[in-house]
Amino acid sequence: MKKLNNFVSCLAVLQKANFDLAGKDEIYRTGVLGQFNLVFELAWKTLQEVLRLHGAEVSGSPREVLQKGYQYGFVNDEQIWLLMLKKRNTLVHIYDEEEADEVIALIKGNFLPAMEILVDTLKKKLAEVI
Repeated sequence: MKKLNNFVSCLAVLQKANFDLAGKDEIYRTGVLGQFNLVFELAWKTLQEVLRLHGAEVSGSPREVLQKGYQYGFVNDEQIWLLMLKKRNTLVHIYDEEEADEVIALIKGNFLPAMEILVDTLKKKLAEVI
């Protein structure tokens, strides 16, 4: 599935980020946050597609997709994913350096592991319907 492949590829780029440098260099920080935004978009859209393949009725809202993913057992930690959504929305609309630094720390410590788990889950769930 193309969406899943794109999600995996973009996640691999984010996993290679130097988070120490992101805390010191504004341009690098902006790049990491931009990549996070891209990976998050691919994550929820891929989740939506795999949920639909499993017969779930899901609208276009990221919040609904994440909640439905949790309900169906595709997302193991709903609160982390809803926090990811909230932080992504904050960064998209208002850029605050302290907020950006907080998100960098969350990406490294919480968001990347959740995304890695989602990749494994989506691969397994996709294999069930193909």
